[in-house]
Amino acid sequence: MSAPQIPPVTTAASANRSGTVTVRATDQGVPVEIQFERGEYRYGAQALADEILRLTKRSAIVARSRRREQLAEAGVPDTVLDRLGLPTRQAAVDELDRLDDADTGQTSWMRRS
Repeated sequence: MSAPQIPPVTTAASANRSGTVTVRATDQGVPVEIQFERGEYRYGAQALADEILRLTKRSAIVARSRRREQLAEAGVPDTVLDRLGLPTRQAAVDELDRLDDADTGQTSWMRRS
């Protein structure tokens, strides 16, 4: 049985809620594809740049989680994956939730369980 092929770069894409800005980034946080609708110009260059950076961070978190899954499937032990700083899927979800709360503030009076 051969080891699974691990791509040299893992990427993921994130989009804003309206789907007007999408960023694909590597697990190292390098954006490799940015798409946005013309209408985003109306908010100004700084707002667009901020949104691109926010989506780049989100994409990198997801890509790192995918990278961990790929390496785990290839037989890399969890201790090594932890040392590499690659988050589990749940840790990535938690980090994304914290990132969203930091950007938008808590949107509900209810506490998370």
